[in-house]
Amino acid sequence: MIDLYTWTTPNGRKVSILLEELGVPYTAKPIDISKDEQFAPDFLKIAPNNRIPAIVDHETGVHLMETGAIMLYLAQKYDRFQVTGDEHWRMVEWLMWQMGGLGPMLGQVHHFVKYNPGKSEYAEERYSKEAQRLYKVLNTRLEGRDYVVGEGTGVYTIADMATWPWISRHDWQGINLADFPNVRDWYTRIASRPAVQRGYDVPKYVSDIPKA
Repeated sequence: MIDLYTWTTPNGRKVSILLEELGVPYTAKPIDISKDEQFAPDFLKIAPNNRIPAIVDHETGVHLMETGAIMLYLAQKYDRFQVTGDEHWRMVEWLMWQMGGLGPMLGQVHHFVKYNPGKSEYAEERYSKEAQRLYKVLNTRLEGRDYVVGEGTGVYTIADMATWPWISRHDWQGINLADFPNVRDWYTRIASRPAVQRGYDVPKYVSDIPKA
């Protein structure tokens, strides 16, 4: 059994989507970040960086924070949603792209454009432009592909699952997916998966998955 400490954010949804896709038993333990529950001493023993999500795998005794590490661990443990050979490192490459670029930069768009408009024109312009650039990078990568990595048209992997929840907030980012048709098609393809729909509502339902 796996305990998933999570909340209704893109980072939290990455791991709940993966667990739903794997179909393995897990228990969702809500950590309400609006109430600073991520600073509770018991949670800090699992996630010293006081960020969700985190997992405890009672079968192996492993506990992990950081979504990239969690997703790599689960993909390796269950030998699913990953690729082998040279494409393995391509998967890691795009997972790290999400971790180091897409997620943090879109998070800044949420902070300055959605929640604090008018506070800093410089920040709004800087991060909005970077969001456009990153969407363009993803759109280019998806040219002729159904998924981000893998030979041919691609294979559905943790790289897609890590990226998709951030794209699901395209409206928060002022992005029109019609401007990025490859991203739009990829987003819709993944949104139609039942496991993604279930994982999106963990640890609780907030709203329907946004339309493309």
